[in-house]
Amino acid sequence: MNTLAGITKFIEEHERIVDLLRAVNTIAGPGCWIGAGFIRNAVWDELHGICSGPSLEPDVDVIYFDLADASAFRDATIQAQLLEHMNEIKWSVHNQARMHIRNGDSPYLDLDDAMRHWPETATAIAARICEQRVEVLAPLGIDDLIGLIVRPTPCFALKRDAYRDRIATKNWKLRWPRLTITGI
Repeated sequence: MNTLAGITKFIEEHERIVDLLRAVNTIAGPGCWIGAGFIRNAVWDELHGICSGPSLEPDVDVIYFDLADASAFRDATIQAQLLEHMNEIKWSVHNQARMHIRNGDSPYLDLDDAMRHWPETATAIAARICEQRVEVLAPLGIDDLIGLIVRPTPCFALKRDAYRDRIATKNWKLRWPRLTITGI
């Protein structure tokens, strides 16, 4: 699993992840992706030899980018539909077209740009089902993800205190002891 194709294959072979991707595609459409910690954690678990599953995840982040309807109401509607379909999952739906406001950034151009503003390079990954195939989006690459390196994205490097607080609260080294954390 040392290439984007390898991560795609890993996801395709992980039946539970594919089930969640299909649910998102069916309910929210092909413009929606599962990303952030859910995908990152599955990769890190695999690289650490940890048997994982969605029950170990605090939530499943569903992301999309739609400037035409950036309302929180739309997110809540999609989240409610996903919860109705799979109520054992804690879904978290966010249109990245408005996340710049919460993050104090300039407006994002598209989903790639929004993901480039996420806190860590290894977290900037997402997957979706499109035409029955898994697609993986990693605008900052996968080197840090598969290298077990936690570092701030270039955009988040300017938010040093927020990055330090995030690292302190996540306590990732407890679950994944081989991680290397930089940029603190």
